[in-house]
Amino acid sequence: MEERKQKEIEYYDKKVGDFQRFKPSFLSSYKFLYQLLKNRCRDKVVLDFGCGAGLHSVQLAKMGAKKVIGIDLSEASLKAARLRHEMQDTKHNIQFINMDCENLDFADSYFDVIFDGGTFSSIDLETTWPELIRVLKPDGVLIGIETFGHNPLTNLKRKFNKLTGNRTAWAAKHIFRMPDLAKAKVYFGSTEAYYFHLVSWLAFPFLRLPGGKLLLKILELTDRILLELPFLRKYSFKVVFIFSEPKKSNK
Repeated sequence: MEERKQKEIEYYDKKVGDFQRFKPSFLSSYKFLYQLLKNRCRDKVVLDFGCGAGLHSVQLAKMGAKKVIGIDLSEASLKAARLRHEMQDTKHNIQFINMDCENLDFADSYFDVIFDGGTFSSIDLETTWPELIRVLKPDGVLIGIETFGHNPLTNLKRKFNKLTGNRTAWAAKHIFRMPDLAKAKVYFGSTEAYYFHLVSWLAFPFLRLPGGKLLLKILELTDRILLELPFLRKYSFKVVFIFSEPKKSNK
């Protein structure tokens, strides 16, 4: 196994407890994301691409997916995902598999929906695009949310996180950016992107304090106004995307 992959596994094995406590559903970006997924996942076969501790896998099942398969290389994360599924007793068809996201062991055109919950920065996306196209059905869709990599302030924080061991060097260097959105057009006939948290990310450290969620709401309203200006969108903290019409000739 490549050293970069081993380092990603070690990082996520160590951080699995943090991700188990992650509850993003009150953020505008995730509210929007979950609505997109809810409208598209019912009775579908869904891949949770880099499923981590299974937060999104269980949500996808509760949205009515026919079958959810979560894949990850972190065995500690998969163990937590299986436990989450067991404890929440969704009674849905969810399977968790230890698998390399860059080498998908699935048949061609297997999935109706592929969901990416922030995995792209941890992989070699350039070599992974063809695999995503291969396993997606011709009428399938890739829906995801990624941290965006153009804001100088959040980039500075990422450098600090790398120094303190809260971000791997690979992930810090490969945060999703505008060129990645442009590259998606090579593989998909239709690409849509929606931008969130231009300034509201500043409220994140205060969310557990009195008034923290009120501050978040105020700043998210500010986001909505500012993000009407196209030139500011690249500086958002999160981007939600929908890629459809996979170009099977480019797999």
